[in-house]
Amino acid sequence: MGVYNSKKIKGLLSDIPDIPEKHTRKKKRPKQVAEVSEPNCTGCEVCIPFCPVDCIEIEPAENWPDRTIPPVRILYDECIGCVICVRVCEKLAWDAIVMRPTEEIEADYEITIHETFPAD
Repeated sequence: MGVYNSKKIKGLLSDIPDIPEKHTRKKKRPKQVAEVSEPNCTGCEVCIPFCPVDCIEIEPAENWPDRTIPPVRILYDECIGCVICVRVCEKLAWDAIVMRPTEEIEADYEITIHETFPAD
């Protein structure tokens, strides 16, 4: 089993944007939001710590009885469209997260994605 040195890891992560120091407010409604392609998601959770607004969570296991590890899901109304999870997933995991137009997500799931965080 190989061990990555820090230089190699930094190279893998070089095009991932820096996580903002403090990101507590949604400034505007994003043009695109992240969506998980559930068949591609292994449930590795590598994307979760990179999300600056904590809008990625693990699906409840009872919703996925045929899978040992459930996929993650995006809380669409909390997503700011930063693309960090997409880049992390494609670099460190399985390319299971994509960006989609907000209007398409709203139409497909019959939801409304707001201008600010739900608690604002």
